[in-house]
Amino acid sequence: MISVRNVGKAYGTHRVLHDVSLEVAKGEVVCIIGPSGSGKSTLLRCINGLEHYDEGTIAIDGVPVRREHKSIHALRSEVGMVFQRFNLFPHRTALENVMEGPLFVKGLGRGEAKERAVALLAKVGLANKLEAYPAQLSGGQQQRVAIARALAMQPKAILFDEPTSALDPELVGDVLKVMLTLAREGMTMAVVTHEMGFAAEVARRVVFLDHGRVVEHGSTQQILTAPTHERTRDFLQRVLRPV
Repeated sequence: MISVRNVGKAYGTHRVLHDVSLEVAKGEVVCIIGPSGSGKSTLLRCINGLEHYDEGTIAIDGVPVRREHKSIHALRSEVGMVFQRFNLFPHRTALENVMEGPLFVKGLGRGEAKERAVALLAKVGLANKLEAYPAQLSGGQQQRVAIARALAMQPKAILFDEPTSALDPELVGDVLKVMLTLAREGMTMAVVTHEMGFAAEVARRVVFLDHGRVVEHGSTQQILTAPTHERTRDFLQRVLRPV
């Protein structure tokens, strides 16, 4: 579903991605881990066409991803993105935030868009928050609205960019529970995360990125319990929590 081959990117003289390759099969969950500044978020933004990349190729379901190509808007509508900071419209209710994409991008009728949004907000446990504005919601609730918004576009895959990093610890569980449900339902997901317990439970494979390079990748069990690279072992010793 997602193919990244030999991708490189630089901001001026600062190189942030070096010859990065990875694949995510349909229905698979792949977690991308690594220290801050290792290029994880930039990689996701390149996959979704939000950033230009300089070398290599990226394709979604066989369709090349190029930010400057005329097809990029249609491609983005098929690949959801959930950000660290929610990015909800502050002047729109939860219901309106979820309806926005189907109405104005997909061209759905208002009735159908509303019906879909109501169902998705119920799915993420927010059936009683339809008319709440983002400022009236906790961080965890806002992030669940953001997940519902991504799902409203009926994407082929969803990219999660550290979706729990901006949340208070007691709010993390509700968001991870929603993501776990999506994984069990077969949603294709690439997840940048520091939640190793979540990775251990739902990811089929883990990719460890450092200084813009893939240092190690493999099955979740192998990477989290018996990494072969010293840099991976050092990172995991610092962040790994009991599953």
